[in-house]
Amino acid sequence: MTEIEFRTAGEIAADIKQGKVSSREVTEVLLARVEADSTVNAVVEIRAEFARQAAAAADEAIAAGAEVGPLHGVPMTVKEAFNVAGLHTTWGNPEFADYVADEDAVLVRRLAGAGAIVYGKSNVHTMLADYGQTANEVYGRTNNPHDPTRTPGGSSGGGAAALAAGMTYLEYGSDLVGSIRLPAGYCGVYGLKPTAGVVPLDGFQPPGPPPPATEFPNPSTVGPLARSAADLRTALRVTGGPTAGALSWKLAPPRHQRLADFRVGVVLDHERAPVSSEVGAALSDTVDALGRGGAKIVAGWPEGVSPTDQLEAFGFQLGLFFALHGGGDPDFASLAEVIEQERRRMAARARWQQYFGEVDVFLCPTSFTTAFPHDDRPFEQRTIKTSSGEQPYDTQVFWISHASLTGLPALNLPIGQSPSGLPVGAQVIGPWHEDDTAITFAELVAS
Repeated sequence: MTEIEFRTAGEIAADIKQGKVSSREVTEVLLARVEADSTVNAVVEIRAEFARQAAAAADEAIAAGAEVGPLHGVPMTVKEAFNVAGLHTTWGNPEFADYVADEDAVLVRRLAGAGAIVYGKSNVHTMLADYGQTANEVYGRTNNPHDPTRTPGGSSGGGAAALAAGMTYLEYGSDLVGSIRLPAGYCGVYGLKPTAGVVPLDGFQPPGPPPPATEFPNPSTVGPLARSAADLRTALRVTGGPTAGALSWKLAPPRHQRLADFRVGVVLDHERAPVSSEVGAALSDTVDALGRGGAKIVAGWPEGVSPTDQLEAFGFQLGLFFALHGGGDPDFASLAEVIEQERRRMAARARWQQYFGEVDVFLCPTSFTTAFPHDDRPFEQRTIKTSSGEQPYDTQVFWISHASLTGLPALNLPIGQSPSGLPVGAQVIGPWHEDDTAITFAELVAS
């Protein structure tokens, strides 16, 4: 039987509801693991007394026979960049080291409403500005639990590492440039970038006044990390939907419930981001298993999709994002260029949606490599050594760029380990607003 700290959130919630274990017991287990940690540095701030009181209240509710939510009594963490009342929100920036949030982010409130106990916060890279590593001057560096000399990914590396190290049952992160999917892949957990805009961003911001409302496209997305695909579904169900009271939202049902009914698009390699031998072998084995399970395999990129053109278009969207939200050059493009690039973005989404009329999900690498050694060199000097040769650091962006450009839901599916014991992940991209199709596919692959 799996040790209690490594069970899924759904399993722990069921055990608490059935009285097989108490919320107080599992909360103390996680608090003790964080206290004892001297290697990973994943959970950087906790509210222990709050957690103990909330766990006691959760147990009392069970004893009284009260109706409870799907995450009742389950202790969890969220990325440090989310506001949690009474805890610091620094974004890893020493300038914000003294800032303490006075209210919860919307998704934190929704998680609490489902019964979860948000007991602490996980580490981030400074200002979330690295998709490959997690380190900052406030809390230090987070290490990969599978090999502390290697990165857990970034910028949600703390959350992915906390899951892999048995310090949380569920985590919520953010994904602008793969910052959920890459850490999930490097740490061997599940991580979902939902359809863009499904989960509100309210309370996910650096300290200061909230930014003014805008309907400009925002490629930044927030989503869950977990030990199972089912936990991703649960987390998305309780956090998704608009904040306006008159509106409603419901997770669309999956297209299929049997693996044999799925039509799976597959691309396993590309010259722009050639996969290492470890990643390639695990991906090939996964596709072979899908074929044996009866899934229909459709090889090749969608018709009309140039992956390198879409990578370039995503790069423009990042420049636009930083110009709008600070940190970028506000004059980096003309209005005509913005309009043309917006047409490219929507055309890309339309091509993928047309493709999803013929297939149900698209399977490709999450990253071309497994977790690599920490690298403190300047961004432009960093490289990653693999069996396929040395690659520029920003090669990590290639495989995650297509779902990021189009806003499509995409998740990391753990598919095995390299000969040296490092996790390997596959990326599952689903149709627009059909997140549960990708989740259910991942769930069936793992079953």
